[in-house]
Amino acid sequence: MRPVVCFDESPKQLITEVRKPLPPEPGTPARYDTEYERKGVCDLMMICEPKRGFRQVDITDRRTKIEFAQCMKHIADIYPQASVIRVVLDNP
Repeated sequence: MRPVVCFDESPKQLITEVRKPLPPEPGTPARYDTEYERKGVCDLMMICEPKRGFRQVDITDRRTKIEFAQCMKHIADIYPQASVIRVVLDNP
């Protein structure tokens, strides 16, 4: 078995509304204020194997070499019987 696995990560900002949106009225959608409160960041790490139709997203608090290495270990654990795992990365 020689799977081809795509891996990508994306940092995301976590925010919350400061004010409740104004409810919709007939003919107008709900209105939201542009002000928000920052609640930190997280990192989304996606593992995808297109040929098998498999995808998984892991969410981490930080984006460091340690989390990257743990994700690569997780990929190796998913395919214990593989002789070679080809990992496709955009920016390692």
